[in-house]
Amino acid sequence: MLVQTMADFPADAEPALHLGLARRMGGDLAGALAAFEAALARDPYYFMALFSKAAILEAMGRKAEAARDYANAFKIAPPAQSLPPPLAAAMARARDLVDATRTDKAAFLHRAIAQSGIVAGAKAQARIAETIDILAGVKKYYVHEPLLMTVPGLPTVAYFDRELFGWFGELEAATQMIVAELKEALRTANAQFEAYIQRPPSSPLNQWANLNNNRDWSTLHLWRDGQPIAAAQAVCPQTTALLKSLPMADQPGFAPTAMFSVMQPHTHIPPHTGSANSRAIVHLGLVVPGNCRFRVGNEVREWRVGEAFAFDDTIEHEAFNDSDDVRVVLIFDVWNPYLNGEDRALITALGAAMHAYNAQG
Repeated sequence: MLVQTMADFPADAEPALHLGLARRMGGDLAGALAAFEAALARDPYYFMALFSKAAILEAMGRKAEAARDYANAFKIAPPAQSLPPPLAAAMARARDLVDATRTDKAAFLHRAIAQSGIVAGAKAQARIAETIDILAGVKKYYVHEPLLMTVPGLPTVAYFDRELFGWFGELEAATQMIVAELKEALRTANAQFEAYIQRPPSSPLNQWANLNNNRDWSTLHLWRDGQPIAAAQAVCPQTTALLKSLPMADQPGFAPTAMFSVMQPHTHIPPHTGSANSRAIVHLGLVVPGNCRFRVGNEVREWRVGEAFAFDDTIEHEAFNDSDDVRVVLIFDVWNPYLNGEDRALITALGAAMHAYNAQG
């Protein structure tokens, strides 16, 4: 009867789905697979047909194919809260299969490269290792996701090479001086640390709900959006002078921003992205207990006292202080090292034009 209904309604995928379910209950896996494929030929985005096809492939021992179809089914699945409990449980089991299959594929490919006999340096090895993990689906490929402005053609790199910042040694050598001024800033009433996230009540908070107006993540700005903060700079004159000597991203009304960033114990700054990939963000570790880490894209690093690194903050990043002590880092923005002088001048002019446009109301 279902076969006849399929013939009578050639554009309707539902009869083919029910035929597949009936055949599966009868133990005819090959027949069920054919029916589900017929349903998908009528509607390639039919979630139940695709999920059922994946389940048949799994039952037939074709786990790699099943994992592929499960993964595609997840992309078109209804909202989790609308799923009946049995289907939700089946999807949870399917996710476990997908994860295990991806892990197995990555392990196989890592072994194959390790056994290939190819001699390569650490940078090339790290790149191919991440390539494998992205290819296998173990990791995500991260791209620029700026909130404001994208400059096309710039490399998508999480952490920039140290060699691009010849002044890192000078900055790192000044760590003790910067820490001394930080301590004075923490002590004096002339400098006020404040919550970094300060959203108005009418603003959607999304991932910032736990940190909004919360001093678990607090900052003292030396510059904010291109404006010097006189009171803070007065307390930290040598740090201010040092930063002025560096290629900070001078864009009136937007950059530079420079600040001491304080994370209280057991604080998590959730995944987010920054405003523009015309900048590189520099961190210098000042007060760093153990169990403090920073993720940009797929790469996780730990801060170290007196060690600087630069990253692209338009790539998703997050921070963790899992220790019982406070973590403090000096943060400031400099020009993206892949921009030349002409690029910088034009981007600065573009920023001024944007402000003029917005000022029109």
